[in-house]
Amino acid sequence: MQKVEPKKEVKTIPPKGADLSEWYTQVCLRAQLVDYTPVRGCIALRPYGMAIWEMIQSEFDKRFKATGHQNAYFPLFIPESLLMREADHVEGFAPEVAWVTEGGGEKLTERLAIRPTSEVIIGTMYAKWVQSHRDLPVLINQWCNVVRWEKATRPFLRTLEFLWQEGHTAHATEAEAAQEVQRMLEVYREVAEDVLALPVIKGRKSDNEKFAGAVATYAIEALMPDGKALQAGTSHELGQHFAKAYDIKFTDVDEKVKHAWTTSWGVSWRILGGLIMAHGDDRGLVLPPAIAPIQVVIVPIIKKGDESVLPAAQRLLDELRTGVRVKLDDRAEQTAPWKFNEWEMRGVPLRVEIGPRDVAEGKVMIARRDTFEKSAVPMGEAAARIAGMLAEVQNALYARAQAYLQEHTAEQTERAAFIEALKRQEGFALALWCGRAECELDIKAESGAVTRVMQGPAPEGTTCVYCGQPARVKAYFARSY
Repeated sequence: MQKVEPKKEVKTIPPKGADLSEWYTQVCLRAQLVDYTPVRGCIALRPYGMAIWEMIQSEFDKRFKATGHQNAYFPLFIPESLLMREADHVEGFAPEVAWVTEGGGEKLTERLAIRPTSEVIIGTMYAKWVQSHRDLPVLINQWCNVVRWEKATRPFLRTLEFLWQEGHTAHATEAEAAQEVQRMLEVYREVAEDVLALPVIKGRKSDNEKFAGAVATYAIEALMPDGKALQAGTSHELGQHFAKAYDIKFTDVDEKVKHAWTTSWGVSWRILGGLIMAHGDDRGLVLPPAIAPIQVVIVPIIKKGDESVLPAAQRLLDELRTGVRVKLDDRAEQTAPWKFNEWEMRGVPLRVEIGPRDVAEGKVMIARRDTFEKSAVPMGEAAARIAGMLAEVQNALYARAQAYLQEHTAEQTERAAFIEALKRQEGFALALWCGRAECELDIKAESGAVTRVMQGPAPEGTTCVYCGQPARVKAYFARSY
């Protein structure tokens, strides 16, 4: 197995455009989001990184509960005999499963899988809990960790152990389950775009790319600065496959015993990795105000003998803290420029500077992290102006990312140009496609890209951009993380 050595933290980060991979790693370290651990492929989530993840988690969680879902928790371990009852699912995850073979100094009589996902164990429990149509729907989500034995790892984007949520629902009808899948996909889109300022494309996955064991998989896909796509959330129609494998049955209103229709859907901290890449710049992290643990930092600039600045900064802190996540950085051991650099690295949306002259003139200086623009604002108006500026930063980050997505999505109608665009890794190539698995494998072999999502149907009488057979769908192709 390939050994991945932890990268050492450096004093400055490289330019984002020169080496996105190294820039990304150093931002994660220097902004104090994560640190490497002695366990290969596993990171420690530092308090600042955890605070951002908790903000994202909160935005998802309140939407899950508003749509009738409840949180629960299920075991980390899955007996091998249970896992093997859904063949397609096992085959899809087999290379990534970690196994426990010994416990308490004794060899286990049956191996235990460390969950790569929880359809198996949750389906087993639903079989106990569902007896009648009155027990349906079951709408449960869990926040947890999972393990997938990856060979090459990178913070947030791909790690052996990662944090996520996974929703699992059971329904009386196929139509109700299908509606649930689309409802949760829309929740994912809403949080990505409205909260994280991360524009996405949503649609159905191809059969080659769908979740192991699913009837259909839908996803949201974001575009990163290097032209690669990032799968930011998935929602799966599982049909009755898992219900039949794990015996989830109920007596319906017609007194007939039927298998339930199930779904699952999940978002991991990978979406945080996408956020870092999409918005960050050469000075470090850039956070949308909606999920910034600190939305405003107040930096007093104190001259020797001055006693006016700190009280003024404290008054502003008291005024802001009822509606804004704000921090007063009054550390005496660090200079103001040092603090400016640190908070820029950590992506705080607004910085308020207060010096003796500002106090004398009754104003403060406010700097935007996204544009570095500075404005002088009367102290009495600062709180109101800051609320408006935070909204401006949020909107500006989305608009900038949306413009990038549009500029790097090109419709392709000719085979040679289509393949060349994919090889150059320019972004999304939108094309008419036949939908055949063999065609997608051929495209991947020639270009390294696959479909990210499909939308459709294709206009009648049109042909596939690659193989020339009748087109069935419009598809977004790209290389991916």
